[in-house]
Amino acid sequence: MTKKPPKKDFKNRGKGPPKRKFGGGKPGGGKPGGFKGGGRRSSFDGPEALPEVVVCEVIAIDPDGEALAHPVDWTDTENKPPKIFLQPSTGHSALGVGERALLRVKRMGSRVYAGTVLKRIEGTTARMVGLYQENEHGGRLVPTDRRQRDEVIINRKENGGAVHGELVLAEIMPGTRAGLPHGKVLERLGFADAPKAISLIAIHTHEIPNKFPPEAEAEANKCKRPTLGQRTDLRDVPLVTIDGKDARDFDDAVYAEPDGEGWKLLVAIADVAEYVRPGSALDRSAFERGNSTYFPDRVVPMLPEALSNDLCSLRPNEDRACLAVWMWIDKEGRMYKHEFVRGLMKSRARLIYEQVQMAYDGALDELTTPLLDPVIKPLYGAYRCLLAARNRRGTLELDLPERKVEITADGKVAGIFPRARLDSHRLIEEFMILANVAAARALEDKSMACMYRVHEPPSPAKLEALRDFLKPLGYSIPQAKQIEPKLFRKVLEEAEANPLSQLISTVVLRSQSQARYDPENMGHFGLALERYAHFTSPIRRYADLIVHRGLISAYGFGDGGLSSDEIAEMQDIAEHISSTERRSAEAERSAVDRYTALYLAEHVGAVFEGKVSGVTRFGLFITLDETGADGLIPMNLLGDDRYEHDEKHHCLIGKRWGHVYRLGARCKVKLLEADALQGSTTFTPVSIEEPEEQWPPANQRSKSFKKPRRR
Repeated sequence: MTKKPPKKDFKNRGKGPPKRKFGGGKPGGGKPGGFKGGGRRSSFDGPEALPEVVVCEVIAIDPDGEALAHPVDWTDTENKPPKIFLQPSTGHSALGVGERALLRVKRMGSRVYAGTVLKRIEGTTARMVGLYQENEHGGRLVPTDRRQRDEVIINRKENGGAVHGELVLAEIMPGTRAGLPHGKVLERLGFADAPKAISLIAIHTHEIPNKFPPEAEAEANKCKRPTLGQRTDLRDVPLVTIDGKDARDFDDAVYAEPDGEGWKLLVAIADVAEYVRPGSALDRSAFERGNSTYFPDRVVPMLPEALSNDLCSLRPNEDRACLAVWMWIDKEGRMYKHEFVRGLMKSRARLIYEQVQMAYDGALDELTTPLLDPVIKPLYGAYRCLLAARNRRGTLELDLPERKVEITADGKVAGIFPRARLDSHRLIEEFMILANVAAARALEDKSMACMYRVHEPPSPAKLEALRDFLKPLGYSIPQAKQIEPKLFRKVLEEAEANPLSQLISTVVLRSQSQARYDPENMGHFGLALERYAHFTSPIRRYADLIVHRGLISAYGFGDGGLSSDEIAEMQDIAEHISSTERRSAEAERSAVDRYTALYLAEHVGAVFEGKVSGVTRFGLFITLDETGADGLIPMNLLGDDRYEHDEKHHCLIGKRWGHVYRLGARCKVKLLEADALQGSTTFTPVSIEEPEEQWPPANQRSKSFKKPRRR
């Protein structure tokens, strides 16, 4: 079943701190280890260390009628959550699929627990998106979420008029019928082969709010652009926006000019706080969404179009309200001064990344020719300074290549390509990072509440596991009181010539923590920054809107500042928007997976090159070179052997023949199946590279390891 983010009192935001929902307090703790109990920190780490009391959701009913549950806030993407079997209880009726309860759990095995219901959590009946298939009794719902194995029985009286082959949204009812969950259709979403079907599946599966309340729409339609008044006039500054050609909103503009031996930079951001006031209907709907969600064929915006595509979009040659920061950097790229203003600006041009890069490289067009010397070249000059500073800090590059799905007008997949990374992309990234740092510094200097973007160092357990992995390969991360990202970067640079460089890089990156929001500053480990806050995208991130409001209050910029209620709720807000960010990321990823499977379905039987991107007990995950598509080679297709999963060395080892399949290995695979409904692809191996050196290393092998033998 779909995991639900913590429920918040959207309707009463701005009317005092909301009451905490059951299970939303802080007894369980926070992030290390994969389980998030709803609060700040956790003393447990890993799948075998659940707390004694935990909030769980029933995900399935086995053939014997026993309910199987998972922890609600499981965040470890590398490990499956432990299984929790619910014990019969005389004080509570049986829980159905999708229902939640507070359980007392007792460990029964390495990844198995027995759970006793302490308190049922009301209002947690699950919803599911599936393909409706008619039969003589009504119909069955085939889930689109591959994590949900059970079909759902739909009575004819509860099918909502759905017909065979339609996608529907159904509510899962308590109890079972014939050993299966049952439900009723809430909404018909159209046929599975419709152009918009894939993004609709993602939206409803992950419960992304996609309809604005009428009162929020009404507020947005009444908004008017403010006059200059007390604002700083920035309309003579030749600011430009630089985005992707498929960008749907333009909320940041940039400018740079030489200043002595250094540079003076300006980053101007749409003044969303002018229109979205604390406690308003617009604010409540924006908070509920937490952020915009982007799909290949559409966007589910955080704000209505009247704002996101009009008043808050920095269109060229139109006056726009903004919150802007002037920043001065020396020749080493260090910021030594900043100044925030609330202004009125006018963008000179809407540029795209490829266009800017081509202009800088000498291929000018009509729009970029007059902008080259006064605008584009100074931007690159400032960027070179910022890049040098970034390299000196030892920033760890954590981003993995993104897939770009191109959709035709009729909803078909034209192609799937890796997103390009040009200097023009990095330029904007560095300008935005500097502005985000300036915002965090400014709020600290003014002793104002701040919503930090925090990224903590790896947990001690993950760090020790990484050291154990690197040591036999000749690399080390020294023991130190304070771990710095440059230590990881050094390992990656030293390993570039190693045949196992891809494996080492993957394992290092997977050891890192997940970034999140928090009102307490814990620094940003990956960027090697002491303080960091999101300031540059208030159209699409609620966190940035909170930071804007803080700056408005701190500098006395007028109306729209941070309210006392918001300051009191900062921890609740942080937890909520961190969860909505994860929700959107999962929805976006699932949509790309389905589009990819739809594209590959026309190539079943074809052979592709790729690499092993995941090693599990049930097989190998493969990522294809050309499209970045992910798929699975099930264990039973790996050949005539029984394989042992060596978790420490990220490999499978054949018990009989000793063949080793490791993370990062190059491979050729044949596509067996591509299921667009569930976004899954299955491969069979053609060839998989085995390590030239002995693997695992000699001093790290288990007793069961065998050298490869000829068959």
